[in-house]
Amino acid sequence: MTTRSVVVVLYDGVQSLDVTGPLEVFAGAGTAAGQPGAYRVTLAAVGGGPVRSSSGLRVLPDADLADVGPVHTLLVPGGEGTDAPDPALVARIRELAGRAERVVSVCTGAFLLAEAGLLAGRRATTHWAYCAALARRFPDVEVDPDPIHVRDGHVATSAGVTAGIDLALALVEEDLGRDVALLVARHLVVFLRRPGNQAQFSTQLAAQVAARRPLREVQQWIAEHPEEDLSVEALARRSALSPRHFARAFATEVGVTPGRYVDGVRLEAARRRLEDTEDGIEEIARACGYGTPEAMRRAFVRALAAPPAEYRRRFHPAPGPGPAPVPGPAPVPGPNPTGGN
Repeated sequence: MTTRSVVVVLYDGVQSLDVTGPLEVFAGAGTAAGQPGAYRVTLAAVGGGPVRSSSGLRVLPDADLADVGPVHTLLVPGGEGTDAPDPALVARIRELAGRAERVVSVCTGAFLLAEAGLLAGRRATTHWAYCAALARRFPDVEVDPDPIHVRDGHVATSAGVTAGIDLALALVEEDLGRDVALLVARHLVVFLRRPGNQAQFSTQLAAQVAARRPLREVQQWIAEHPEEDLSVEALARRSALSPRHFARAFATEVGVTPGRYVDGVRLEAARRRLEDTEDGIEEIARACGYGTPEAMRRAFVRALAAPPAEYRRRFHPAPGPGPAPVPGPAPVPGPNPTGGN
């Protein structure tokens, strides 16, 4: 059996969930695979002394970063401590990354990787609120603000906080297979292992909420009735505005055109039905306003680089017994249940 050494870097001001989320995934994966030693997780800090997280949680590392042995996966979490990092911390990350098979960051941990020169010339992401700052501070990094996680060679970066769970699950799938990753996700009550190129926000969260009540009501109507006629003309009638006035006001107050907003809502509605139901592709296409399966297929390929059937295959397990349950009363103890970022 192969044992993969996972070294999690700690420092004062670290975000505790950036640490514990991936840690629970790796710990649970060994149990789920029937290989308790599949991962050996080591928490390490400069000097090896206790650190305090951004929420005040006191964490005692297992080791000094200077004493860490072989590294398969170096995981660098984010947190307030990335604002003005200790040069000794950056130096140790750079040294350990040089002998790690893969390097991973969660949230603003990407700043530490960039500070160590590990993202130069690479595509990367971080928490949506810090993408612009990462791009300004490190112009040699190709910052993509949309994906949940990005893999560029042996370096992987992820979006904010719980996106580290999504990335850890993707790494477990790479190491131990899809069935193990899905079993861990179920035990952590993570209902969806999101694809890396899924946007960090849902359409409703990404868009602004209109200031005027008629436009807010139109936004709600769109979300609740994706199968209806959602043309500018139909939506303008619902808001009692002329089509031209409606289109201009909607784009100004919501931040996107009515057409783009409708496209996003329909895609999200179809995606969720593919994830959560056994409905057929044709039925979902009609229910979400696409009209035909081909129209929905084009929308999925354009936005997610995968047709609906492939998307469902990856992110909605087929019915059946699946992997055997993990024995024991609490196979994968975890933090508060969460569905992602």
